[in-house]
Amino acid sequence: MSEITEKIKQELLVRCEKSKEKDGYDFWNEHIKYVVENAVKLAKEYGADVEIVELGALLHDIAMPSEYGEREQHHIYGAEIAEQLLTELNYPKERTEQVKNCVLNHRGSKDRPRNTIEEQCVADADVIAHFDCIPSLFSLVYKEMNLSISDGKEYVRKKLERDYNKLSEKTRKILEDRYKQIIDVLFVS
Repeated sequence: MSEITEKIKQELLVRCEKSKEKDGYDFWNEHIKYVVENAVKLAKEYGADVEIVELGALLHDIAMPSEYGEREQHHIYGAEIAEQLLTELNYPKERTEQVKNCVLNHRGSKDRPRNTIEEQCVADADVIAHFDCIPSLFSLVYKEMNLSISDGKEYVRKKLERDYNKLSEKTRKILEDRYKQIIDVLFVS
């Protein structure tokens, strides 16, 4: 981890801790750390710029624990926060733009184009993180959405299916066996 990524990580951890104290959800331990880990692995495997990918992964959801803007638009607000933080740290403008694009284009539900391998790594890692921490999805459907057991189960199954189908073809092949095992174990008919 470079000096800049370490500084961004420390800022993110502070924001995540404040958010956790307020609402009980631990953005870092229940999602972001998985995104970062997977993004770095993908960046190395795909020959992407690891620092850009790692910063994009660290910052992809920063608007949520920062409680900045509407959740549905967190990718837009996150890009703004990313630019502000990286500018304050004198990060090169061209590289800041690359990180911002990773943040802006990470959401599979928005069907935004991924124009670089770095953007694809962050977007794919965000999806893979849902497979790394499935209990958080069940917490969402039962605790936050207050769904019945069968409706919650179906919601999570469909969410994982949508996520899997939004992966890049290369990453989908890497995750294929794991995806099938998860579906077979959790969603037996």
